Amino acid sequence: MIISNLLFHCVCKNKLRTRLTMKPPVLGRCVLLALCFLHCEVTLSASESVHSSDDVVLLNPPEEPVSGYPLRVLYSCSGPTEVHLEALVSSETHNVVRVFRRRWRCDPGPPHVRALSLDLPDWLVYRSDWRIRRSDWVLSVLLRAWVTGERRSGGYRQSAARALVQLQPLDPFSRPLKDHPLCPSWDVDLLWRIHRDTIPQCPAEEEVSHLLSFVYASTGERFGIVRTLNHYGNKVLEHLRRRSISFPWCVFSTWVFMTRPCRQHFCGLVHHVDDNNNYASPVLFITDAGQIHIQMHGASGQAGAFLSRFRVPQFQWCRIDLELRGQMANITMVCEKEQQQTVQSTAYMFREAFVLDDTVGRFILGGGQFVRGIEGFYGPSAYYRNRLLSVGEVVGLPEPISSVDLTGWYKSCQQFKVDLLEKMTGYSVRNPESCGDIYSSWVSEDWTANAVPQCFHWEAPLPPQRRSAARIAEILTTRNGGRQAELGFVGRALYSLALRRLTRKDGILRGKTVMPLLHQAGCLGDNRALFLSSVLHRTGLGIRTQPDRAVLLSLLAAQQDWRLALLHLGHLHHLGGPGIPADQPLAYAYYANMAVQTSADRQNPSPGQVFVESVLLNNEDALKEQTHENDDLFLWLKFQARNGAVDAQQTVGRMLFWGQQGVSPNMQAAVKYYERGATKHEDPVSMYDYAIVLLKGQGVEQDIPKAVVFLKKAAKQNFVPAINALGWYYEKYEQDYRRAVDQWEQADAMGSSEAAFNLGIMYSQGLYPGKPVDQYKAYTYYLKSAQNGHIDGAIQLAEVWMNGIPGRVSQQPLDAVRWTKWASEQNGYLGGVLRRALEAYLRQDWSAALIYYLTAAEAGFTVAQFNVGYLCEHNFGGLLRPSFMSECMWRYYNLSTQSQNPVPYALIKMGDLVYGGHKLRKRDLSTAAELYKRAALQNDPQGWYNLGLLVQEGMELPGPLLSELGLPETPRNDNYTVLTSLYRRCRDHQEKDSYLPCSLALLNVHLQLLWKLYSATLTVFHREMLISHIKHELITSSSQG
Repeated sequence: MIISNLLFHCVCKNKLRTRLTMKPPVLGRCVLLALCFLHCEVTLSASESVHSSDDVVLLNPPEEPVSGYPLRVLYSCSGPTEVHLEALVSSETHNVVRVFRRRWRCDPGPPHVRALSLDLPDWLVYRSDWRIRRSDWVLSVLLRAWVTGERRSGGYRQSAARALVQLQPLDPFSRPLKDHPLCPSWDVDLLWRIHRDTIPQCPAEEEVSHLLSFVYASTGERFGIVRTLNHYGNKVLEHLRRRSISFPWCVFSTWVFMTRPCRQHFCGLVHHVDDNNNYASPVLFITDAGQIHIQMHGASGQAGAFLSRFRVPQFQWCRIDLELRGQMANITMVCEKEQQQTVQSTAYMFREAFVLDDTVGRFILGGGQFVRGIEGFYGPSAYYRNRLLSVGEVVGLPEPISSVDLTGWYKSCQQFKVDLLEKMTGYSVRNPESCGDIYSSWVSEDWTANAVPQCFHWEAPLPPQRRSAARIAEILTTRNGGRQAELGFVGRALYSLALRRLTRKDGILRGKTVMPLLHQAGCLGDNRALFLSSVLHRTGLGIRTQPDRAVLLSLLAAQQDWRLALLHLGHLHHLGGPGIPADQPLAYAYYANMAVQTSADRQNPSPGQVFVESVLLNNEDALKEQTHENDDLFLWLKFQARNGAVDAQQTVGRMLFWGQQGVSPNMQAAVKYYERGATKHEDPVSMYDYAIVLLKGQGVEQDIPKAVVFLKKAAKQNFVPAINALGWYYEKYEQDYRRAVDQWEQADAMGSSEAAFNLGIMYSQGLYPGKPVDQYKAYTYYLKSAQNGHIDGAIQLAEVWMNGIPGRVSQQPLDAVRWTKWASEQNGYLGGVLRRALEAYLRQDWSAALIYYLTAAEAGFTVAQFNVGYLCEHNFGGLLRPSFMSECMWRYYNLSTQSQNPVPYALIKMGDLVYGGHKLRKRDLSTAAELYKRAALQNDPQGWYNLGLLVQEGMELPGPLLSELGLPETPRNDNYTVLTSLYRRCRDHQEKDSYLPCSLALLNVHLQLLWKLYSATLTVFHREMLISHIKHELITSSSQG
């Protein structure tokens, strides 16, 4: 195709882009860049001559690139000149490449026609084969000719005459195959024939990076979602990305819902941090005035910033878009309220072009190491890496936001508070005669036809579901002597009332009547009520399941920093499920928050905290160890402690301090046992425990010198925790880092997890005397500390694995989540829930036990999940409907088997459920065999036995499964060898109860083999015996006759 009268106007790249309102598509943009490479401004035609006698025309140009094409060129000239012919190729990764060139002399005279062969490269003309290794994608092919005088300098631009033709290139897989004159070797030919018809599929590229695809509840602390981006695998996209580093053309978009103004100078929206932990482009913060702070970093290293002219409102979902175009930044906010949209924007031109390399460092949505997040919620957020948003591309609220309906909750909650406050105000100023005996007034002539009603507005009857709240408010106001009660007191009273109703004998079956009380209590600030109602909506215990409602209530509780809700949301996003995306960075944000709280809670014990104990309800021995203050076991231990038994003193002190084995926490009583063991017996454990409470002032008045004396005495006995504590004393109170690290190095060599953690902190912060900051060295100590069970070490290790150390430690989000989950599950408040559940079970309060275990199970605690499955399996008290029992067992036994160390009993039960099938689930023998195998590998005899039953039913166990069990693979149909091996393993187990059934099963296998081998002989023998018996009977009867 010949281009006729086509004007190309090439300008510099920056000017070109700033003139466009929309980023051009990839093809168009690259063609423009290729043409700009020419640095020219020309008008082209099929044949254009500057001098009348100079001319050049391409007579028969091809429509597409062809090799060896016979091209004819018509040319004429007025003087001695040269004719030039070129073929140029442009692509995404290369502006212009010359692939063909010819030139010849032109003498004055009549027009001439020159015939020549247009030889284009094979990679442009043909499809890839065994010899042409790669056929490239190209955007355009230009064929051009021009005439230049001998004395004129310059090329195409200064030509006397010129012609231009555009060829239409084919995609690489539509091109013909070349008939090579050579023959490939047999192996090359074979490989090529295998792959010649295979069209490779381009891998999915992250052109739109979803920073968040759900809703994140932010508590306003230093926790957020961390994302990193990789280089493109596609060389074209990667080439464009690199070119746009100094000229960004992209959009950052995020949804936010603020419940309170920012309490600091800045609160994080989205910010970019480089590998050196410095801010990079872009940085978006919300100020304490509600404006948006936008900061970019230029090529010179200087940062520039501006503020939006608008402010972010509260209790509204708003989408904030930062559009970057070269030096121009435009911040836009679209807010949704009652199906109405408001749009505000601010544009700003920076003095210099800024730099944005999105593969360096990490992007953080929300709070981070240097800034707190907002108090509220973040919604779906995305980074459009190489394009702008078109008009109407994002319309309305995205699905996660609309299904959760935070706006509706806050609106109805606010109205409930207003109504309740009006009632409470009325109760506090009520006149006893305000709503008097109207009948008496009517009889005593005071009644008239125009009488004014004597009841105030606040005394009007309430809907039935709100009467309990009004009654509680009235009672609290009366008890306060007419002073208005606080809404929080009403909320706590409503929660207690709901819990009493729910845990009575038939309360679970009437959960529908309890839900209004829980919702109202949650609205009034009781986060326990929010989370409990979320659990009931999610599980369907006594009510209809409402997954969206359950998520809403969990988010509300988590936003208020309720620990179990944080655990629950971390668990949901760790595993994923219907409507809940599996998202490890989001799960880490919740678990990290909870883990940090766990560390702080352990440093500040309170009556609500109890040591987390993993007591399984099927473990009779563990249940027998549970005690309380008036139990014989605890009284016996106290008696032994008073008589000077050091072990008993340690045990009683630990049980009282941490609230273990059913004993309520009592720090003051625990300190007395510590003191007795330290002063009278100089027991190193007691001296250490007593010194720690003296250092911290827990249960006793703080006395640091006295504490140091006992620590040194315990350290002299090589008690490792005391050596570590001495190092902590030198670091904290004397700031003697040398003596501190000496103590910690000694304790670390003796296996102290706490000393390893402390050394990691010293290396991380550059406080180790004589040594520089070394994050990798710190990481190795954190790893050692975490592997030895230290909570703070696990938290620091998880942070390293979440962010990585450039060039040393790669990011491992899944492992980071697992470590923070483990640390979170050591929380004392979770222990309190587990303790109440176990106490309810021991006193046979089945409803309360199920409710408490259910809340811990939904928080992702494996032991609680197992115990819920156990309670549903046995249905103590007949509280549960059969349909709920079945679903409950499936759900919670299955969840408990997904942990790193599942309970063998749960594996067996889950295998039985899968084996038996369900009305909504098909029978699955292979999954059942896998579950039984896992139980057998934990040396559970029931696992071996059940695998034998599957084989007897005709199932052939796969070879890999047999290998994992340590059994040899056998020929097909040889079940005898497999069965005898399985039943022998079961019989030889140390558990006595398994001996008899496994021995009988093994005997049955042997008998079946005997019958199979000798059935014919036994049949003949049996027949002969029968004939002999008949003959004997006949002879006997005839003789008697």
